[in-house]
Amino acid sequence: MTLPEPHLPEGPDADLPGQVDGKPVDGKARAGWILFDAAMQPWFTLVTTFVFGPYVVSALAPSAAEGQAMWGYAAGVAGLAVAFLSPPLGAIADAAGPRKPWIAGLGIIMAICAIGLWYAEPRVPYGLPLALVLFAIGTVAAEMAGVFNNAMMPSLAPADRLGRLSAHGWASGYLAAIVTIVIAIGFMVGSPDTGLTLFGLEPVFGLDPVEREGDRAVGLFTAFWFAFLVLPLFFFTPDKPRVMRLGRAIETGMADLVRGFRALRKDKALFTFLIAHMIYADGLVALFAFGGIYGTGVFGWSITEVGLFGILLTITGFIGALIGGPLEDRLGAKPVILTALTVLTLASFLVVSLSPGSVFFVVPVSAGGEGLFSSLPEQLYLVLGGLMGAAAGPLQASSRALLARRAPKDAQARTFGLFALSGKVTSFVGPWAVATVTALTLDQRAGVSVLIAFFVIGAIVLTRVPATAPQPRPS
Repeated sequence: MTLPEPHLPEGPDADLPGQVDGKPVDGKARAGWILFDAAMQPWFTLVTTFVFGPYVVSALAPSAAEGQAMWGYAAGVAGLAVAFLSPPLGAIADAAGPRKPWIAGLGIIMAICAIGLWYAEPRVPYGLPLALVLFAIGTVAAEMAGVFNNAMMPSLAPADRLGRLSAHGWASGYLAAIVTIVIAIGFMVGSPDTGLTLFGLEPVFGLDPVEREGDRAVGLFTAFWFAFLVLPLFFFTPDKPRVMRLGRAIETGMADLVRGFRALRKDKALFTFLIAHMIYADGLVALFAFGGIYGTGVFGWSITEVGLFGILLTITGFIGALIGGPLEDRLGAKPVILTALTVLTLASFLVVSLSPGSVFFVVPVSAGGEGLFSSLPEQLYLVLGGLMGAAAGPLQASSRALLARRAPKDAQARTFGLFALSGKVTSFVGPWAVATVTALTLDQRAGVSVLIAFFVIGAIVLTRVPATAPQPRPS
């Protein structure tokens, strides 16, 4: 059984790629959609992975291992909430019509949580719980906003160009990550020891490094960055018209969701893909949650080193997304996804083999000098992290493009809600597995080793999905 052909709208009033509700889709419209990924990126880059997360582990938690465990549990709770909210809200949005109001409301919630991170101060009793609660709620809002943004994609480009469009979105996110990390560690976050940023400057606005004000201020920066870059989406990207009032949309959407689940059971290939996505997405969630934290705990990295590591990952991710998009349009999603999972599996195994005093589990090495990334294990971790970044971009972009090609015109948000469900319903398993193994062994390397299983099993399940080349738009 093969995957169904992409759904093409019928009738003179249908929304074809190139117009939405009769409004033209031009370069500005697509650019507005692409910039959403850039607008939301600092939440995932600065807050989740490279600045605020390591700050929680190093300054708020009792120990690095306990901090990694608690951060993992918070990420797991957020993923579980997204899993159960995405399908019904997506179905309701399909029935109601427009997606922008959902994006706006969820974006405001994310921004409020980001601003609230400023108050998670060190040495105060409420600092750690406040950070974890705001992180979990903000992550739910950010992820849910992405569901509705994804649902706008099928009408913005023909089927044989969706891979490029999706990849350009991811690439804009990676580019935004590079810029925001440079701003954060170059101008905002100062070392508590020296009082200076990576560029040897005093932090802007008088941010106090001892009180870790730069680490906390990345939340404020995240909120303002989002508010600015999301504006083109609202000004230039056309949205579907309102079809019905919210009350009726809830009733209609929930009934449509039940029909969607029933229809999914009959499409074994698509159902198998969603299962595969569910598994390997768990590994990605954990990978993103612990990338910077792992370097902090295992190698004792400062915020400067974590930030440089983040820049490297985003640069390779940007390159990987740009390369993966055209490959996906030409070869189909399955080969790109399998290749990315293979790279992630091998890189994860080699990461686990590194420690401050050894590489490949048993080969002893010197501890290195005083400079940045001075030891061989740290340098290898940089290389492996770069490979992971290069693989993660195409993996996510190709997965999104595959769903966009096959989303029915009248059920795009619902379909991406199911996609989010497959990526989030067990997403707590990855972070919680890492957190639990870390807590039991008090060894961060042992905790991260569970990522390998998610990538391997996801790839095995994906092999059962028949490969289909993307279909060009009929002339």
